[in-house]
Amino acid sequence: MPDYSNAYEPVIGLEVHIQLNTLSKAYASDSTEYGALPNTLVSPITLGHPGTLPKTNKEVIASAVKIGLACGCSIREVNEYARKNYFYADLPKGYQITQHTTPICSGGSVLIRLNDGTEKTIGLTRIHMEEDTGKSIHDLDPFHTLIDLNRAGVPLLEVVSEPEFRSGEEAYQYLSEIRKLVRYLGISDGNMEEGSLRCDVNISVRKKGVEKFGTKVEIKNMNSFRNVQRAIDFETRRQIEHIESGGVVLQETRQFDPSKGQTHVMRIKEDAHDYRYFTEPDLQPVVVSEEYIARIKTELPPLPNALYKRYTHDLGLSPYDASLITENKAMALFFEDLLACDIPAKSAANWLMGPVKAYLNEKALDWSDFPLKATTLSAMIGLVEEDTVSHSAAQQRLFPALLQSPESPPLALAESLGILQQKDLGALELHIQAVLNEWPEKVAEYRAGKKGLIGLFMGEVMKRTNGSADPKTTTLLLRDKLDQ
Repeated sequence: MPDYSNAYEPVIGLEVHIQLNTLSKAYASDSTEYGALPNTLVSPITLGHPGTLPKTNKEVIASAVKIGLACGCSIREVNEYARKNYFYADLPKGYQITQHTTPICSGGSVLIRLNDGTEKTIGLTRIHMEEDTGKSIHDLDPFHTLIDLNRAGVPLLEVVSEPEFRSGEEAYQYLSEIRKLVRYLGISDGNMEEGSLRCDVNISVRKKGVEKFGTKVEIKNMNSFRNVQRAIDFETRRQIEHIESGGVVLQETRQFDPSKGQTHVMRIKEDAHDYRYFTEPDLQPVVVSEEYIARIKTELPPLPNALYKRYTHDLGLSPYDASLITENKAMALFFEDLLACDIPAKSAANWLMGPVKAYLNEKALDWSDFPLKATTLSAMIGLVEEDTVSHSAAQQRLFPALLQSPESPPLALAESLGILQQKDLGALELHIQAVLNEWPEKVAEYRAGKKGLIGLFMGEVMKRTNGSADPKTTTLLLRDKLDQ
């Protein structure tokens, strides 16, 4: 079949469900602990027993305001809850408590950076609060679907984007940015593997230059960023080929099969009126005041996009370095602590992305487990910056020694290791002369034009001084002696 992809463009919107890390559920006191035995974290409220009344979890409100502020949204003052009615085995009440016409956050945007370095702003439609359903398990019993209701009632925020994505790559970068944002805010761990971040994709295609949207298809329950990108790429091709072969795209819900790299039909898509939304009668509206929003704003940490801009524009770091540092909140905050100790940004970045990250990877540790304080690491880097200790001696000997003795002062430890750089010209000249006397044939070769032998002489001097000779001073003295 001919390739029609250049004649069409996909129109994509994402619905991201963020599972919050509150200690209790959205409208009940049940624990939200992950990994508990099935159906042990339930209560009469979760199970929808008659006469039980839900109660709003105030931490859910705070989390919604935090992400709303981070995305530049408008925060609604009077928030009502709604019942979304539908029957399914993992929804004991027969309805889901959510928000319908009064989402707590409206508008706003998320900035993404693509692999070619271009930036794009994705608009948000809304962010609203709701509760999760239970979990259906289909692979433990060959004849029955098993239900675990531990997750039923766990608080969610649903972030609904405008249909402004035009590729799977854009969707991938957006999800990465959302995960990074919720981790910086401390409202979710963002782990797709544990269901803490889930994504539904709404996708249609249209001829380029046409304003009207095509018929929308929804792809449910994506379990990885990579699969979101793969599903979008496949579904774009499928719809284009279907249209070009004379078919009509139906509004339906589909599921992505990672093993085949394809989507398949689950059901014909319901319209909103099928859910019979109405105002939740058992929960009073929540009022979010300007004073409350202002207080939450003071609690926000530095955000990744603001840090990225400061690192690239003000500190002169490369986009690559800034991206790596801001990818992890703990790393970014540690980097900020190093900067507060007056360490040059590039030097701090090189140490974090080099020896420090290599150590953490080797030991399979998280940044929060790094044993050195920022003040200790900065003191060590300062010794290198002042030429008190060479970079190689710091990396190969002082840094490992500090990891074994995190409380030791770096200068004292360097002195005990004998790696303080020798700058005594008289002493260095004696070592240099001894090396040249030991290698007379190499001296002759150097003077005959083999200038690369300077490395041999440097290495021998370093051996004699246990690596403590100042490289710059030693190089100058060596060349002076050899060129005589």
